Order: sequence, then structure tokens, then C-alpha cells
Amino acid sequence: MSMGPSFKPSEFVAKAVEDVRRIVGGEMAVAACSGGVDSTVSAYIAKMALGDRLKTIYIDDGFRREGEVEETIKMLGNLGLNPILLDKKSLFYRNLRGVIDAERKRKIFRETFYNVIGDFMKSNGIRFLVQGTIAADIVETKGGIKTQHNVLEQIGIDYGFKVVEPLKELYKPQVREVARYLGLPKEISEKMPFPGPGLMIRVVGEVNPKRVEIVRKATKIVEEELRDVDAFQKFAVLLPGRATGIRGGRRKYGYMIAIRVVASEDAITASPLEIPFSKLKRITDRITSEINDVVRVLYELTPKPPSTIEFE
Repeated sequence: MSMGPSFKPSEFVAKAVEDVRRIVGGEMAVAACSGGVDSTVSAYIAKMALGDRLKTIYIDDGFRREGEVEETIKMLGNLGLNPILLDKKSLFYRNLRGVIDAERKRKIFRETFYNVIGDFMKSNGIRFLVQGTIAADIVETKGGIKTQHNVLEQIGIDYGFKVVEPLKELYKPQVREVARYLGLPKEISEKMPFPGPGLMIRVVGEVNPKRVEIVRKATKIVEEELRDVDAFQKFAVLLPGRATGIRGGRRKYGYMIAIRVVASEDAITASPLEIPFSKLKRITDRITSEINDVVRVLYELTPKPPSTIEFE
């Protein structure tokens, strides 16, 4: 099926539903859903295909934005997906303790993520996993740019279950078209991309609850202050190390936050946006006053390539 200008969401959905039914047959399947547009569209298509033979799970890994877990569970429930919440925060933090290398962190996240899913599937006697892998995920992982946690079979990884990927030939713009065609709310169809491993990859260096909480608070401020800025992604990153600052008239070694705001069509290339200085100053003032441990805020200007959108 062509994915160019002639792409027809109605034809795609009809074929995708048929494919899921054919692959799963009369058995049950699990859909792993984060609430992002990719995984939600995949889960919704699987629900159309399988009805009550689909179980949806949501994994709380401890790397979600403020209030995101509760909001997502409610939203997916309203769509009839009724997710089962798996609270695995302590497991993810334990497995990532002391790890600094970005690729190793991604691979540990992937291993932990799929072990959690695999345990759930085994305990329920289910062989099929539906997930929201899209074409950009596969391109970047196979190309060695970075490991996308949801790319498995394409690089020879087998966790003992059959992966079903209804969207693997689509890029983000087509997925959004499908979401609109399905009548999903704008909170899903137009949702800003958020990485599968969440805030984990926006903490450069070691991941622990304190460092994640710092970037969580900074992320909330960035999203609030830039809510009227049309961007592909806009977020905060906690940089490694400390920098000299001043608190209460005294020298203080504190954390550094980088702000990243980019335009992109397909996540394969991206360009930084010109943000009014007044907005950047407002963000800086809020982050440094509301997060006591942060003493410096930077704005990141590198396009993709040579950088990636995310820092890790």
C-alpha cells in the first residue's frame, strides 16, 4: 500500500484490522499502550479486530510526566480499552542503578519492559503482543542511530511471543491521519511525541528518582510556558555534572537544564525553533526559582542531523 500523498486512512484501517484478525486467529492478544498516538492507534485497531479477546496494559515505569499515568488510564478507559495498570517503578530504577551509557540504558529499559510484558503474557496464556512500532523507529534502530525500545524482530530479538505491528510501515503524519479517521480525540491524534522510555532518556547520565523528578518539574514548566508554540517536540533535559551557581548569596554547585524545541515532519530530520527571548527568560526564571537544585538553563540549537532530537 502506498504511503505517499495518495495514502487513504480508510483503506489502511480496513487492511490493518484484517491483518490483525488473520495473525491472531481465534486467540487472545495483549496491547501495550502508553497513551501516545502510535500505541493508542495500534491498540484501537486491535480492539476493532479482536473485541474482548484483547487485553490492554499500561506499564508505570516511573519515567512519565507529572499526572500522566492517571490521565492516560482515564483516557484509554474512555476509549473502551480499559487498561490494566502494572506498577513497575521500583524494578526499572533498580535495573538502571549506576548505568551511565545512553545505549546501555535504552537496552536495559527494553529488556525490563519486555520481561514485564512477557511475565504478564505467560501468566495469562497469551502469545500475541500488539505494539505501536512505526517506520521511523525501525529506520533509526537498524541504522544504528539509537536503539528504539520497541524494535525487536527487525534486529533479530525474540522474547518468545509473536509481535503484531499494525503501523510499522507508517510515519508519524500518516499515524495522525489514521487517528483522525478513527475519530480519536485531539489529545491523542495531535499529541506531541514522547519517547517510549519517557524521562529516562531526558536524564543524561545515571537515572535515579531525584534526577527524574528534577526533569519532570522542568518538563512541566517548559510545556506550560510553550503551550502556544507549534512544535514537533518541546522538552527539558537534565545534563550530566554540576555547574557553579549562587543561592542565598553563597556559591552552590547545581544542576543544568537544557531546553529543546524542534520542528519536524517525520522525526528523521529536525530544526530548532526560534523562541522569543522573553519566553526563554520566563522559562529560566521559573525553573531556577521553582527547582532549587538547578542553577543554569540552556537553549539547544543543533539540528538533526548532526544531533538527534533526544539527547540520549
